[in-house]
Amino acid sequence: MEHRNFQLDTEWSMIHYPEKPTGFGILIIGDERHFVDEHTSFWMQNEGKMAIINKLKKAGYTIFYSNLYGKNWGNQKAVDLGKRLYQYVMRTEILNEKIHLFAEGMGALVALELMKTMESNIRSVVLINPILSLQNHLKQEKDHKFFYKKLLEEISFSYKKDRKDIEKELFEKTHETTLKTKIPVKMIQILSGNRAYRQSELYQKILKNDHSSISICLILPEKNEIIGKKIIDFFKSYEQVL
Repeated sequence: MEHRNFQLDTEWSMIHYPEKPTGFGILIIGDERHFVDEHTSFWMQNEGKMAIINKLKKAGYTIFYSNLYGKNWGNQKAVDLGKRLYQYVMRTEILNEKIHLFAEGMGALVALELMKTMESNIRSVVLINPILSLQNHLKQEKDHKFFYKKLLEEISFSYKKDRKDIEKELFEKTHETTLKTKIPVKMIQILSGNRAYRQSELYQKILKNDHSSISICLILPEKNEIIGKKIIDFFKSYEQVL
């Protein structure tokens, strides 16, 4: 069996099985386009993402992820389901209880919360083009009226709050973006477009202020094929201690 789909709290989830398992698991938390249904997932349908999955499986990793209520924008419901998914996989699969986290874009918001509450169960973390702050992300989109309005509607729906309350909460208060953690973190930034370069400036500030366990890797779009290897090399460097 290469993979199986199952439901937790009405949300579809998927596990990918390697041919030769090493006993280490990876929880993937996808970006806003991520989805899982009863048959497939974004990671299976996207050629680049499936290439990463195949490399991880070839390296012996058991991979699992959930639909997490779609565009959750890091809400507590998605964080809680992420924890339940971990607990379910630990009960049903033979895996080391310390897993790796791999999050992309919006998924980093859930990953950051899991890192706070599941620190003892997380071995290392890779974040690709991560959104580390809703406040910062909204500010970046404010000049793009259509995308800004759409983003506000999604966040409002996700958090069950009025759009005006969301704006007030995110813009009238100062939210410090920090990654202070003992968990080893590698941030991979694909440099495509102005948004990516603005994000990389934020990452550099975090790197200066936060723990030395964080590293940043900048990659040009034409070098995307090396991402899988970089993830595997990073994860394996933290597997000596079981």
